Amino acid sequence: MSVYSMTGFASAVASVPDHSGENTEDSDASGASRKSANGGVGAELRSVNSRFLDLSFKVSDEFRSLEPAMREMLTQAFKRGKIELRMQPQRAVDSVWPQPQLDQLQTLARLECTVQNWLPKAGSLSVNEVLNWCRAAAPVAKLEEVALEATRQAIEALMEARKREGKRLVAILNERIDGLRVLAEQATPLVPQAVQRQQERFVQKFQDAMVAVGGAVTAEAAQERALSEAAAYALRIDVDEELQRLKAHLDEINRLLKKGGECGKRLDFLIQELHREANTLGSKAAALELTQISVEMKVLIEQMREQVQNIE
Repeated sequence: MSVYSMTGFASAVASVPDHSGENTEDSDASGASRKSANGGVGAELRSVNSRFLDLSFKVSDEFRSLEPAMREMLTQAFKRGKIELRMQPQRAVDSVWPQPQLDQLQTLARLECTVQNWLPKAGSLSVNEVLNWCRAAAPVAKLEEVALEATRQAIEALMEARKREGKRLVAILNERIDGLRVLAEQATPLVPQAVQRQQERFVQKFQDAMVAVGGAVTAEAAQERALSEAAAYALRIDVDEELQRLKAHLDEINRLLKKGGECGKRLDFLIQELHREANTLGSKAAALELTQISVEMKVLIEQMREQVQNIE
């Protein structure tokens, strides 16, 4: 299963079918296909990241009654994200005019006569007004069917766009995961080296103290005390447990990315755990190298957090 991003854009246009007995699409002299004179419906979907599924509709008045159906279609297709649907009727191509039907012209003539009888100063209908009225006279039921088809096409296109973006996010996350694994391997041998150096310092300090007190403390006692302090110090700076947990979290992130599906929230939780381990590593750092590794880890983890927040 693929990993999907919550960001994306898609658009689709569905044409109103022509049932006048003529082909809905024909070709001009050059062989290019021409659109139906009846126009159609255009749908646009814009999606950004959100903790939950947040839907909003900016559609023209003739499509308001379709919002429940469009909401159900979007809910079935997406689980998270702030998604905005825009929908408008599309005008037919200017170079292709509708063929007025006899009943349409009779209706317009009757209405024109009625208006002019009551309003003698009213002007006559122009050819352009007649053609525009015929163009806009598509049945409402037919237009609703076209609107739902445009929505379906836009949803499929948005899913594909979010899938492509999700693939890019996975590549970025895998690159950061590899970087964290390298840093963890670099940190592993630094702790024993720091303990060894500190042990030597403790022994040297106790020897200096023994000289200062004139031999009041035996060499064996000083050596034992130094080793005891070094052991306590080693426990305080031991980051092996943090490194093991960090590797385990990275393994789980890899597993989720391979599994795909709705994994954004779990990934976000694991990123928080990674940040916690990196903070602990920094607070226990007994060497400058460990501090630098902790800082580099935090940079990579923060970059991962930015990308994970866009995953569904």
